[in-house]
Amino acid sequence: MKLLYSNTSPYSRKVRMVIHEKGLQQVITSVACNPFEEVPDLEAANPLGKVPTLILDDGASLYDSPVICAYLDALTPGRLIPESGRERWDILRWEALCDGMLDATYNIVMEQRRDAQEQSADWIGQWKSQVGRSLDHIESSIDMLPNQVTLAQLALGAALGYLDFRLPDLDWRSRCPALAAWDGEFSARDAMQNTRPEHVHWAQPTGESTDA
Repeated sequence: MKLLYSNTSPYSRKVRMVIHEKGLQQVITSVACNPFEEVPDLEAANPLGKVPTLILDDGASLYDSPVICAYLDALTPGRLIPESGRERWDILRWEALCDGMLDATYNIVMEQRRDAQEQSADWIGQWKSQVGRSLDHIESSIDMLPNQVTLAQLALGAALGYLDFRLPDLDWRSRCPALAAWDGEFSARDAMQNTRPEHVHWAQPTGESTDA
């Protein structure tokens, strides 16, 4: 299998963390690419031209990150997503919340890269409110995460890492001390350390692309 990803895409990072947690590094070749350039393999596998995209051994492809994560999780025992019951929907809801916070963060980053006179303060304010409400909810709910690692923790780690990477001035740790303590411990995991984003200077505005 081949994973097409971007070094700076938080959605790609979530998938790459699943690969690490599931021990699939030896069966998946990860290929970094810039989705804003012409990438024939990416365009052939995903008509949206977005990362992450997973190309299976039979040539079929999977996208977006929730689909890829669910597929990879089903390949080996030790599920990150419970197979049934309330626990399954709780984990998927956590993923949806964290991905939604990522979407809002990404939108802020993209809007702030436009010419100053073209930026929408109203939209930036709305997206920042979404991020703030999400952080407040997670801060009050952090003790409800399962004891064992699930996709919920991986999605949350990717979201917080992206906030640190792209919006460090937000200083979310001051707002969310319990979440900051959780992140301080979770960020030491190998899956987090081995997938840290890197600043990449490409001709296009950014190296990441949303997948939702």
